[in-house]
Amino acid sequence: MLMSNFLKNRKSIRDFKEKNVDKKVLEELMDYGRKLESNTANNNFKFILVEDGKLVYKALSGKGGYAGVMIKSPHYIALEFLDESDECIINASYAMESLITKASELNLGSCWINIVDVEEDIKKVLFELKNGKVDYLLAIGYPVAKNPFGQEGESCRLAIEEIVYKDEIGNKIDMDELENRGLSDLFYYIRFAPSSYNNQPWRFILKDDRIVLTLMCTDNKYSLVDAGIIMYYFENMAKSIGLNGKWKLLHDEGREVDKVFYKSIGEFYI
Repeated sequence: MLMSNFLKNRKSIRDFKEKNVDKKVLEELMDYGRKLESNTANNNFKFILVEDGKLVYKALSGKGGYAGVMIKSPHYIALEFLDESDECIINASYAMESLITKASELNLGSCWINIVDVEEDIKKVLFELKNGKVDYLLAIGYPVAKNPFGQEGESCRLAIEEIVYKDEIGNKIDMDELENRGLSDLFYYIRFAPSSYNNQPWRFILKDDRIVLTLMCTDNKYSLVDAGIIMYYFENMAKSIGLNGKWKLLHDEGREVDKVFYKSIGEFYI
């Protein structure tokens, strides 16, 4: 799959057919999920498949989703955090996007669902949790066909100059430098990565030998889920231009720049 095309055209599916996914397809998807679990340091997250989508939808209607509007799908995959560390949340959300890519290859639609505010007792029973925590689900199923003549609204995307800085936050990047260093296409496409409510909280600081991923504080918090998502797409887009590095997580307390708080999440050597 050409990652640039997938990323630019990636859309969350909110309308699913009332048809169960073939069991072999679900098994292939979950087998891939198990590999993601085992290949991640510390094995600190887990995917939980709930095949009975009606059960989940009934339990979470009016409680989870977008402003209490639950997405109805034939199946759901719960993302269980096995500890509360930043590393766990970042690794798990990175893996969830990899699972979404696999689902797309299997011709399945998907959609992240936020259930942070759902009562813990409900989630424990619904997903048979013991020590872990579930704040996010993935709705999975066959998407309802779209009207080919209908128009879809374009999501507003920040310009490259608004998300990439030179050496420090606030220092605007010279586009010629990105072009000369072969990074302009990478940052063009990475703008299309999904984020919570399309907040696009990520900022990149280009240094001589590395790129630092920084999160902007929105709604008085740093979205580590958005960090994991952008790190997944960044690494895969980087591979397409011959950069085969991996993000190294940083332990930053955060800082204020022009009355906005930022937290450095990771660095990628180039």
